[in-house]
Amino acid sequence: MRIGIFTDTYPPFINGVSTSIKMLENALRKKGHKVFIVTVNPDDMTYHYEDNDRIIRIPGIPVGIYDYRLTTFYPIKAVNKIKEWNLDIIHTHTEFGIGTFARVIGKQFDIPVVHTYHTMYEDYVHYITKGYFNKSSKKIVEYLTKFYCDKTIEELIVPTKKTYDLFKEKYRYDRNVHIIPTGIEIERFYNEKMSQNKLDIIKDELDIKKDDIVILFVGRVASEKNIEFLINNHSDLVKKNKNCKLLIVGDGPDLENYKKMVHKKSLDNNVIFTGKVPWKDVPLYYNLSDIFVTASHTETQGLTVIEAMAASLPVVALDDDSFRNVVINELTGYLFKDKKEYLNYMYKLIENKNLRIKMGNQGRINSEPYSSKYFAERVLSVYKLALKGRPLKKDKTFFTRLKNTIKRGIHGK
Repeated sequence: MRIGIFTDTYPPFINGVSTSIKMLENALRKKGHKVFIVTVNPDDMTYHYEDNDRIIRIPGIPVGIYDYRLTTFYPIKAVNKIKEWNLDIIHTHTEFGIGTFARVIGKQFDIPVVHTYHTMYEDYVHYITKGYFNKSSKKIVEYLTKFYCDKTIEELIVPTKKTYDLFKEKYRYDRNVHIIPTGIEIERFYNEKMSQNKLDIIKDELDIKKDDIVILFVGRVASEKNIEFLINNHSDLVKKNKNCKLLIVGDGPDLENYKKMVHKKSLDNNVIFTGKVPWKDVPLYYNLSDIFVTASHTETQGLTVIEAMAASLPVVALDDDSFRNVVINELTGYLFKDKKEYLNYMYKLIENKNLRIKMGNQGRINSEPYSSKYFAERVLSVYKLALKGRPLKKDKTFFTRLKNTIKRGIHGK
């Protein structure tokens, strides 16, 4: 199958969406499919090709949300290159920018479009509106999302029931919605894959001692992740066990604010901020930790929870739809509703190493269904449904090269 993935975020830009796309791309290629990428140029206002012309980067402009860029530039060269790819299916991962471009390409070349809805945009409009017109802006986002998914795609994929309910109950979406939890390359997070030497180096750099209990959060350092909750409650944990250290891995717009909060609470020795870390090193931070925590209420799925489970960590997460299908309460971790429950669960895990190990081991077992292999298989089944019996297309570039080779042979060139 010849698959075109259209996305506004793609490595080297790192977030949950770009990571899941890269994982899907790798898994599809391992299964023998040809995958092509259309994405935004994160650096400047030029466009270029990469990976033997299998990746097109189109100029993008900053939109004011972290490092995101959107594009309205659709060069004719890019259109011609996509035409040469002779795609069977288009898989979009954004409703705007590159997503709009994908819709145009799909219609122009009669290519069915499958879409994955990743982001609860209503939770992020305040970054653009700066607090003004939030209500009307959310209505606009809702309308545009519904329009895109109603009018331009064959099949819709969402990662959780929470997102499914958004479309079915709030948006009144009356077409197919496939719940496919985003997969990850879980093997990257296995304990046995880690270099003990690298782990020791990071521990030394972060001043983590042998007797410390490391409580980990990984993600964007921003208000919608509710990191303030973790910091505020860490004071109580430290009172019971002075060796508790909260390790916050990631970067974001509120990093400096949280550092000031930590200093004000005299927690400088018990809260560690790493800032942005290389994607390849992220598994190391899971594997030097003892417990994974998140109080975020804006996730569509929460891939970091699955990463933590793959790394054999017990998870303590907010009792939210995003996490209920992943974390099994009292088996792979705990789901808390308020501060009291959070602290009680944390005390249990901090004081009981055997319980941490038991839940962590079960978490690793339960992470298996979220592997990239299973994820790719389920996505492929949706592609086949969208194709509706259409024959797969041939590689035009291959046959052109073959024809030219034969010609050269006939003419002795």
